[in-house]
Amino acid sequence: MNDVIGAWWESHGADVVRWRRHLHAQPELSRQEVNTTELVMAQLSASGLHPRRLPMGTGVVCDLGPTDGPRIALRADMDALPITEHTGLPFSSTVEGVSHACGHDAHTAILIGVAKLLASVDPLPVGVRLIFQPAEEVMPGGAIDAVAAGVTNGVSRIFALHCDPKLPVGSVGLRSGALTSAADHIDLQLHSAGGHTSRPHLTGDLVYAMGSVITGLPGILSRRVDPRSGTIMVWGAAHAGSAPNAIPQEGRLRGTVRTGDHVTWGELEPLVRSVIGELLAPLGVRYDLSYFRGVPPVVNDEKSVDILRESVAKIGPNAVADTPQSPGGEDFSWYLENVPGAMGRLGVWDGISARVDLHQPNFILDERALEVGVRALAGVVLGAGD
Repeated sequence: MNDVIGAWWESHGADVVRWRRHLHAQPELSRQEVNTTELVMAQLSASGLHPRRLPMGTGVVCDLGPTDGPRIALRADMDALPITEHTGLPFSSTVEGVSHACGHDAHTAILIGVAKLLASVDPLPVGVRLIFQPAEEVMPGGAIDAVAAGVTNGVSRIFALHCDPKLPVGSVGLRSGALTSAADHIDLQLHSAGGHTSRPHLTGDLVYAMGSVITGLPGILSRRVDPRSGTIMVWGAAHAGSAPNAIPQEGRLRGTVRTGDHVTWGELEPLVRSVIGELLAPLGVRYDLSYFRGVPPVVNDEKSVDILRESVAKIGPNAVADTPQSPGGEDFSWYLENVPGAMGRLGVWDGISARVDLHQPNFILDERALEVGVRALAGVVLGAGD
């Protein structure tokens, strides 16, 4: 297996790098991945495959290999972020205010490479479904639309990789169980008659009420939810008023609630609604709460992790790495609601530069990770015949 993958990379690895750089320079936001979709369609078609656009208008699905028996799905996300790039790379984003600051350009290029590699192998030991998914960066994620379009139908297992700048290049972080957290959004609008700060007893003191929710909700949740669930509530935005001697009439709080436990995720919305109501009840402030459920946690299936580990171990003696659970969200979880599977964390840190986290304008990945990604995902498929 390694000989097949190694020979292919020796001949075509430069193409994978070129595709990644092209995508990096031409990033497209969620649900706008038109040119990215065209590139994927063209490259897969050039290898004799028969890709199909997803019904959402962007994204690609493609089957190859045997049509009877189990089918393994491999997924890559395609969208960029509304972040201005500050890397100084010669192939930096040419689109103002948009960049691939999360490595989805690498994910897409890797899966194109895997597609072409597998297309050159006949016969394949197992059927394969390639999923190039749009809109991972927006809640509840493009994966939920892809699942609704039937991409998991007939699939026995699904695998994916995601860039991780905390891990050195050459390694893939693996973990059974919860890998990421569920991520929900809260938008709380508060309303008061307003008034003069000298007479707060004659109105609803809106800023005081906001402060009660700002400190009270995270604190109470930490006492009402099992701490082993990894639940955390953090506010990201608070806005009210403009004058120091006026009690405002309107205020707004926005934040996120995250948990690594699937059962807890199902309990959070009614709990949050109840606690906010209890906190505001004595304060004479009206409110409207919008609670947006995001994505469930990614919970890696143990058997699927073992399969991915076996593939990664063949890359090198130090290729397999441990990785902790992340409080971040990832819509790969929607696939795992339907079929077992696993996501691995692809190390992209060069071991020399300062580590820069995902979603930062100066995020840079070590392109040697592209070969590791191709080897890991292609190895899952080719290893199915061992």
